Amino acid sequence: FTEQRNIRRERFAVIIGGGGSRRATVRRVIVQHAEKISNEMRKAIDNCMSCSTTCEETIAYCMDMPGTMMDAASMRVLMDCAAVTKVCADMMCRMSSMYREMCGICARICTMCAEMAMKMPGDAQMMKLAEACRACAASCQMMAGATV
Repeated sequence: FTEQRNIRRERFAVIIGGGGSRRATVRRVIVQHAEKISNEMRKAIDNCMSCSTTCEETIAYCMDMPGTMMDAASMRVLMDCAAVTKVCADMMCRMSSMYREMCGICARICTMCAEMAMKMPGDAQMMKLAEACRACAASCQMMAGATV
């Protein structure tokens, strides 16, 4: 994964820099950007991506279940959670000036999704979802109030 990230950075530097001394400057900026991402932010990014993946898996799981497993409103919460967590991770990765606000929204939707999943305690997939959502909500709540 780290190797892929480094390859992407080099491609980015080549595309932006065009070569020569400017290329070295762009690479330096990219490295400096990566160093600005704190361990707490990296954990929040990982939790967001894990939560998004778990939400998507749960959507597929619910769709494959015979009968109606959850109502439309709950399915929308699950879809919103999948989308918001992915966007939140992206915004933190690029150090968007709005990432704190998005982390606050992400924490709220993850909490809602975890509460919805906890209403089905006998279902292992729903418990996995609740755990991923709670972890994401906690780290996003911390990032919403964090200063980098």
